[in-house]
Amino acid sequence: MRLKLLALTASIASGVIVSAVLAQSSNSAKTTARYLPEYTAEGDLILPKNFHEWVYVGSPLTPNALNGGKANFPEFHNVYIEPGSYEIYKKTNVFPEGTIFFKELQLDLPAQFPDGSRVEQSGRGFFPGPWNGADVTVKDSKRYAATGGWGYYNFNHHEPKAPTAKLKPKEECGYCHMANAKKDEVWTQFYPLLDK
Repeated sequence: MRLKLLALTASIASGVIVSAVLAQSSNSAKTTARYLPEYTAEGDLILPKNFHEWVYVGSPLTPNALNGGKANFPEFHNVYIEPGSYEIYKKTNVFPEGTIFFKELQLDLPAQFPDGSRVEQSGRGFFPGPWNGADVTVKDSKRYAATGGWGYYNFNHHEPKAPTAKLKPKEECGYCHMANAKKDEVWTQFYPLLDK
């Protein structure tokens, strides 16, 4: 009787261990499907889908009131990276071909003070207001060789966002990224999630 009980216990324990190993290996085998850039027949970039569900990396803010009334981007820059690309980046510390960054522009609420700040329930500061268009960056070393492997697109600096966008010339976006961004033309210095 005792031998049967020991055999049954060993059999159950083995089953639990095998189940745990299989569950762990099946979880580690799961990878996020990548959303890759889509283009029109003319080569314009199609506005990426479901970007609000992507990995949020940060929101730099350059308000007009702190820049002599003439900030180049006078809004919050809510930046997202496509999840499958982020998963690869976490493992390799390299942005893979097809990486998409989505920068949704969001105006700050109207100022109450000369520095552009205002008071809300949480205190004095800068608070996000209405959406104001979007910029998108795509990595493709062959397609965008002239701009260091990245393509830059503007989907309006107002709402609604345009359904498609033409590639911006190097002088409009690429040059600044190439000269100042910390890593592979990406402003990783502003995004601790990416600054490895």
